[in-house]
Amino acid sequence: MKKVAFYTLGCKLNFSETSTIGRLFTDAGYSVVEFTDAADVYVINTCSVTDHADKKCRKVVKEALKYSPNAYVTIVGCYAQLKPQEIAEIEGVDMVLGAAEKFRIVEFITDLTKQPKAIVHQQDIEKVNHNFIAAYSIGDRTRTFLKVQDGCDYPCTYCTIPLARGGSRSDTIESVLQKAQQIAASGVKEIVLTGVNLGDFGIREGKREDRFFDLVKALDEVDGIERIRISSIEPNLLSNDIIEFVATSKRFVPHFHIPLQSGSNKILGLMKRRYQRELYVDRVAKIKELMPNCCIGVDVIVGFPGETQEDFLDTYEFLNGLDISYLHVFTYSEREQTEAAVMKGKVTGSTRFERNKMLHILSDKKRRAFYQSQIGTEAQVLFEDDQKNGFMHGFTKNYVKVKAKYDPLMVNELKNVKLVELTAEGEVEVAELETVYAHH
Repeated sequence: MKKVAFYTLGCKLNFSETSTIGRLFTDAGYSVVEFTDAADVYVINTCSVTDHADKKCRKVVKEALKYSPNAYVTIVGCYAQLKPQEIAEIEGVDMVLGAAEKFRIVEFITDLTKQPKAIVHQQDIEKVNHNFIAAYSIGDRTRTFLKVQDGCDYPCTYCTIPLARGGSRSDTIESVLQKAQQIAASGVKEIVLTGVNLGDFGIREGKREDRFFDLVKALDEVDGIERIRISSIEPNLLSNDIIEFVATSKRFVPHFHIPLQSGSNKILGLMKRRYQRELYVDRVAKIKELMPNCCIGVDVIVGFPGETQEDFLDTYEFLNGLDISYLHVFTYSEREQTEAAVMKGKVTGSTRFERNKMLHILSDKKRRAFYQSQIGTEAQVLFEDDQKNGFMHGFTKNYVKVKAKYDPLMVNELKNVKLVELTAEGEVEVAELETVYAHH
């Protein structure tokens, strides 16, 4: 039996797609093994959101060939779509597949003989535009990333995603419900909905057929799934309807991740974002009014061209004053073929680094304050299959990470607990409210 191993860089969407590609190999008679297990084929799924994509790709290829010197190495993903020729030059790479071709990987890999030059199958992203290919991750028994949308029609000046993934397109509601039922039948308790621009769900063949809100309402009726989490949604697409529905929903959890990117309206304008900071304030206020314990995560970019110290401090103060729970901080990096790459007012590397550090400290402060506010409350935790120093971890509905003494019977189980203490490491310790089977 031939062996295949995977390495995924980047977002949750990439993880769902790697998992789906893995099932194509299994169906073709391969066995999926760990990266370190000397495979016959290595598939590296790449990302292009931050810089150093080439460096990371080279490093992973090198590692793979260390474990299995004669392995056949295939590169897929966003970086493969954007720079196929550049990747083809990397020593040890045998095949490069673009956005449309990656799901046909098994038919392309017919002969595992290494050729002197890498084979490239990649077409213009325009040709991919109307073709939605569904994907979801399986393997982590606790939760599944379910891809319902792909591509993006927004022309943000810093982003290569439309070039790497094409225009916005979606699955049908019926098809998503079918997959959710399959996932429920496999014993998974939580689904995380993913997409490039998730709130734009509903476009097929270039026309709007559905709305994200319709999908949310339909998924709330799926039996067997305990929790549904929305991975990330643009503030201008997070309508009051959605917020109000989640507040009283059976399955959707009180956790939103809402990209902000900058707290300065000047910078938001330069980025061509589709809102100003006042809209963001309204969204946070609406969420907190209906779900006071809701967890709110925020994406922010520092060091964008034209961001003065004053603009950055504007963002810092804005975030400091918002009732949010944590930040994902990205340091701006120039991407070829984007408008921002040629903008004036470049911020020095050291300044970008300093700003990133300041926001990371703010994020830690926000997370601790949010966790602290939950101490003393009762919550339901879904425990993961991990063990570290005799402890296991899990998440509450509102995304508080908790630790408890390891018990194999608690893996992938929902347990009612009391959040009792915040440790120095920033973890929440719990006391059980219900007896676990082991003690019966």
